Amino acid sequence: MNSQEKVLSCYNLVADDYAAERSDELSKKHFDRLLLKEFAAVNKGKGLCADFGCGPGQTTKFLYNNGLKDICGIDLSPAMISAARKLSPQIKFETGDLLNIAYPSGYLGSALAFYAIVHFTHDQIRKCFEEINRVLKTGGDFLFSFHVGDEVVHFDKAHDKEIDVDLFFFKTDDIIALLDGAGFKIIDAIERRPHADVEYQSRRGYIWAKKK
Repeated sequence: MNSQEKVLSCYNLVADDYAAERSDELSKKHFDRLLLKEFAAVNKGKGLCADFGCGPGQTTKFLYNNGLKDICGIDLSPAMISAARKLSPQIKFETGDLLNIAYPSGYLGSALAFYAIVHFTHDQIRKCFEEINRVLKTGGDFLFSFHVGDEVVHFDKAHDKEIDVDLFFFKTDDIIALLDGAGFKIIDAIERRPHADVEYQSRRGYIWAKKK
């Protein structure tokens, strides 16, 4: 199990390298762009959108550039937030914890979390989904992605830096059950094959849910 300290240490350490590598990654991901454009179009004018686990803000920036101007990127790592602010100074970014979200209940119009749950256990994901459901308005959209499977992959090096973190894979049906228990309605649940030479070679899951 990853402690929050391990995850925080990992991403603080690799933030600048990660930002350089990922800042333009969506240009190579056709399906992700289509999905995010639709999410931006549907959620314009519906209140603040929180992009949880935003990293250096590449997804936040894409949504902003596609019309979702009322958006804030949120990440556990201060170094990632610093990188995001340098890359996109026109967008609001702040540190935050997905297991203890600072916003009041019913505050958000929508929420995004691309690969933000990948270091969580099932119990932590349950807590995360309950927190996101709490801070969303009734009917608010929640779109997120994850690695599909049932394995745990350990990483002890990233960008030539020593780290100590586990990456968790999840079965889509298990994630759907957790969403249902947290008070969400499933709109779409989709899986895709990985892009060769562009990303880690795992099957990807995307779920678009709505607060009941």
